[in-house]
Amino acid sequence: MLDQIDLSILALLRKNSRLQWKDIGEQVHLSGQAVGNRIRRMEEQGIIQGYTTLIDESKIAPFLTALVTMFMTTTDHSLFTRFIKSRSEIVEAHRISGEGCYTMVVHVPDQEALNHFLDALLPFGNYRVNLSISKLK
Repeated sequence: MLDQIDLSILALLRKNSRLQWKDIGEQVHLSGQAVGNRIRRMEEQGIIQGYTTLIDESKIAPFLTALVTMFMTTTDHSLFTRFIKSRSEIVEAHRISGEGCYTMVVHVPDQEALNHFLDALLPFGNYRVNLSISKLK
């Protein structure tokens, strides 16, 4: 079970996963070694599943961000889930409740690439597309 100190450590790691244990310790009033022990325990329990780097992709190469909602025409979604995993354009995918079956965040370099991607979706069902104007968070 997580206590308040564990939750504080997780909050700090969410903001910056590169923080040193001693720096975290100063903020939660523990030694760096004690913080390291707590972090290792949370890793072993699967609470912390990994560390990542957030990259501003638009500074590397400009792209369009499309928010795509899928409306499946079949109850067997196994082919579609394989499709999702195989497509590098899909940076996030969620199975959802409510309107639609899946929602995806898709990055493509231009409108033509988006059209090709959307054509590849048609065998699985219908879709709704919204283009992102700006990322807020």
